[in-house]
Amino acid sequence: MTVIAVTGLVKEAEIVGTSGVVAVAGGGNGELLAQKLDALHGDIRGVISIGLGGGLSPHLKVGDVVIADRIITGAESWDCHETWRVRLMSRVPGAVQGPIFGSDIIIHEAATKTGLFDATGALVVDMESQVAARFAASRNLPLAALRVISDDAGHVLPPAALVAMKPDGRIAIGRVLGSLLRRPGQIPALVRTARGSSKAFAELLRCRDLCGVGIAGLDL
Repeated sequence: MTVIAVTGLVKEAEIVGTSGVVAVAGGGNGELLAQKLDALHGDIRGVISIGLGGGLSPHLKVGDVVIADRIITGAESWDCHETWRVRLMSRVPGAVQGPIFGSDIIIHEAATKTGLFDATGALVVDMESQVAARFAASRNLPLAALRVISDDAGHVLPPAALVAMKPDGRIAIGRVLGSLLRRPGQIPALVRTARGSSKAFAELLRCRDLCGVGIAGLDL
């Protein structure tokens, strides 16, 4: 029995890929992620999109946890499994519940985040949830999502952060350093981004421990 955990970064996958969980990192490439998921077989009990995300709601801060009641895009919507959602909410004190937006591109400008929140009501955005939702729907599997805010709605991601992720979900150190050499003025924003990510990773680890084996989804 296995729960599939869909992440963006390898580091997220390493955190959540514990007992009863097979973690798949997307690396910001939705098409490749979909191919990886389609290749999976066996006794899959559920699919959860889990990891870091960008805050859309102005009421959320770095480190806050969002558990989805549904996953949406501009044209699609998938309801999350009620029992799994309620269980996650009960195991992660302080988590908030609401829609998660799945985007095919990085949402890095504060104005864009505000506009997306106003238009959709989504609390957080990531680049994997919509892929996870489509896969779950294609296999008729329970769906859940848990995202930790790593950059709040008012934070503009610096250029180095936009090129940081390789297609395999690892960090492209060379590209980050190259971006810093070309635009050293972004260093303070990148430091803020890194601090936010570190806090979010620590919270993700706490969530994993609180949720237990299979991220609370093995016996659905």
